[in-house]
Amino acid sequence: MDVSGTLARFVVESRWEDVPPAIRREARRGILNAAGCILAGRREPELARLAKVFPGERALLDAAAATALDYDDTHLRTVIHATPPIAGVLFALSESNATPGADFLHAWIVGLETTCRLGNAVTPGHYERGWHITSTCGVFGAAAAASRLLKLNSSQARNAFGHAATQASGLVEVLGAQSRVLNAGFAARNGLASARLAAAGLEGPAKPLDGRRGFFNVFGGAQDFAQITDGLGTRWEMTNVVYKPYPCGVVLHALIDLCLEAREKLRGAEKLQVSLHPLAIERTDRPEPRNAIEARLSAQHAVAAALLTGKAGAAEFGDAAANDPAIRAFRGRVSIVRDESLDKMAAIVSDGSTTLRADAPRPMDDARLEAKFRGQAGRDAEKWLRFVDSLEPARKVELP
Repeated sequence: MDVSGTLARFVVESRWEDVPPAIRREARRGILNAAGCILAGRREPELARLAKVFPGERALLDAAAATALDYDDTHLRTVIHATPPIAGVLFALSESNATPGADFLHAWIVGLETTCRLGNAVTPGHYERGWHITSTCGVFGAAAAASRLLKLNSSQARNAFGHAATQASGLVEVLGAQSRVLNAGFAARNGLASARLAAAGLEGPAKPLDGRRGFFNVFGGAQDFAQITDGLGTRWEMTNVVYKPYPCGVVLHALIDLCLEAREKLRGAEKLQVSLHPLAIERTDRPEPRNAIEARLSAQHAVAAALLTGKAGAAEFGDAAANDPAIRAFRGRVSIVRDESLDKMAAIVSDGSTTLRADAPRPMDDARLEAKFRGQAGRDAEKWLRFVDSLEPARKVELP
């Protein structure tokens, strides 16, 4: 099976008329969500530092901004944040290319399919080894989106995957540090560079994904090639990408839902026991977060902030909230226990007399997504909403 070639052909030969209306609609929702995350993330101090080192590199900066507040998206099976690298690439390319709106949307879709299907193929095992799957798989999605928009042929797209494979990187160890934004930023920059190198005629290996020393064998994890090829172009993996209502790790979202819905029952409890999947505990067992970055990956903080304030927005996961005396005291009431029977997105909360369970976060409907976007975009919200609504028939993409 020529996995690399099959995926490359899909990227460049997929036909817009074969993309169902529901998938086109989901692409517009994803673009709106990514735009809001970028607009809000640009205000974070990490982005000012990156801009000094990488001036003018819009793909890198926008992808990094999209992840800066942990407010972006998640592919449920793999926990990939799939849209930031793709958004970084497409927003950057739209500045210099006369791109029709349908082409922009199509590139978004093939990029997401590439990222998520690769993630499925290496799950489990890849993330658990310490590779940050958002970056290692995201670079291929970014390369795919750029290859589509730059109108590469299938041979060139395969070369782009080869260039992406040798630039794939990103460690889970950086999560919880300011440098975490580099993972999505570098995936966007390297994916875009990979497609441009292929367009310039630079050849890559014949089997960048499935070769003896290709991505699958070197980076570890499962090697389920069928996850890439089966139903390609008819079964849309991007439908399993969800958007975050809360600016924190997605494995905390069902827990926050529980706390907000049962706030009156739980906030007076002297002790609360929270049961989580081992992966969720590994990522979020932080009883004393020191700042916003750590608070966004703290189950104890999520419980305390939601129960004390009745909210779970950007302010509740900011530096001030992380050091608020009342929230700090409440975090001490929360204990975390391991439950391997739970899904990594699920949570159980007990105060000793009442036990509540959520198996998955509540999805974001259009109204919640628009409300989130308006809060992020501020005075720019209306023009972005108009842009997304009119994107498909647009003769040329012009970002607000």
